[in-house]
Amino acid sequence: MVLLKSIEEFPSPNHGPRVGGEPVDILLLHYTQMQSGEVALNWLCDPRSKVSSHYLVFEDGRVVRMVDEERRAHHAGVSLWAGESDINSRSIGIEIVNPGHEGGYRPFPNAQIDAVIALCGDILARHPIPPERVLGHSDVAPLRKQDPGELFPWRRLHGEGIGHYVVPEPTIRGVSLAAGARGTAVGLLKQRFRQYGYGLADTDEFDDEMVAVVTAFQRHFRPEQIDGIADLSTQMTLDHLLAALSQR
Repeated sequence: MVLLKSIEEFPSPNHGPRVGGEPVDILLLHYTQMQSGEVALNWLCDPRSKVSSHYLVFEDGRVVRMVDEERRAHHAGVSLWAGESDINSRSIGIEIVNPGHEGGYRPFPNAQIDAVIALCGDILARHPIPPERVLGHSDVAPLRKQDPGELFPWRRLHGEGIGHYVVPEPTIRGVSLAAGARGTAVGLLKQRFRQYGYGLADTDEFDDEMVAVVTAFQRHFRPEQIDGIADLSTQMTLDHLLAALSQR
C-alpha cells in the first residue's frame, strides 16, 4: 500500500452535521471537471458555490483537506445507492483534479493515483466501508454524472485492497438488451442491478434510467465498450460481481 504523505488544510465553509446517526459507509470518488486544480479548490471553498468535498487530490499528488470527516460535505447531490438517498450524510467525498469529459478528459497521472490510493487506504483504516461501497459519482447519480469515468484505474485500486472489482468479461456476440426493450428479461436484469446497489424503478422497461445505469456500470466495471447496451459481457460481469459478494 502506498503511504500517505502530508495533507494540506484549506477549510471550506460548505458543510453541516451528518444526519441520521448512521456510520460512514460509502467512499465516493469524483473528478473536478474544472480547468485547473486551483480553480476547483477555490470553488469548493467558496460559500457562494454551496458545494464541497472532504478532500481534493491534485495531479501532482498534492492532497488538500477541506472538510473534517466528522462533518457532512456537499459533494454527492441528488443521489441514491442501495435505497439510501442522503449519500452525503453517510459518505466521505474525494475530488480528483481532471477536466472531465466536457473539458478534455485525460488519464490520471501516476502521482495522482498514488495519492488517491494512499488517501483511500487511510480513510478505510478508520471507517467500516465495505469494498463494494467504494463508488464513483456516476454510480450513485447515473442520470447526472459521468465521473470519475472510464479512464479511472479501478483495477489498480483493487490491487491495493480498495474497492470491489472482478476482471470484466470480454465483449462477445450474443443476445443484448437495449433501450426500448421490455419484458421479463429486462425486469430480472434491473433486479440484479438493484441487488448490487444501483437505483432503478421496478419495471420491465429498458428506459432512459436503465440506459444511464448500464452506462455508469460500464464506466466503472467494463470500460472496454461504453454504450448503455446490456450485452452479454456487461451482464456476465454484473453476475460475477454479485457472486463475489455472496461468497464473502
